[in-house]
Amino acid sequence: MENYHPDECLVNTALASIIGKWKVLILLHIDYHTTLRFNELRRAIPDITQRVLTAHLRELEQEHLIERRVFGQGRPKVEYSLSEHGQTLQPILRQLHAWGKAHHAYLAAQQQK
Repeated sequence: MENYHPDECLVNTALASIIGKWKVLILLHIDYHTTLRFNELRRAIPDITQRVLTAHLRELEQEHLIERRVFGQGRPKVEYSLSEHGQTLQPILRQLHAWGKAHHAYLAAQQQK
């Protein structure tokens, strides 16, 4: 791992881009399915409100982590996918998932003691 000084660390900058009650879950669903439409995301995350999903999608788009593509005229079809830059998060999210799984098992084992 690259050496860093805590005063120069940009972990908070990185986390600010993806932290929000639903942002990581949105990114994970888009990563898993490659491309999702708005209503598919709503169905995949049933507890999220339309307003919050819209706000998080806009924020993720502003951070250049996802791309929003509009197809057709009349009633347009909108699809979301990870941007090229957002794809750089894939190994990090997968590592966090693996760590979370191991941490969950560790905590469960600690409670058994």
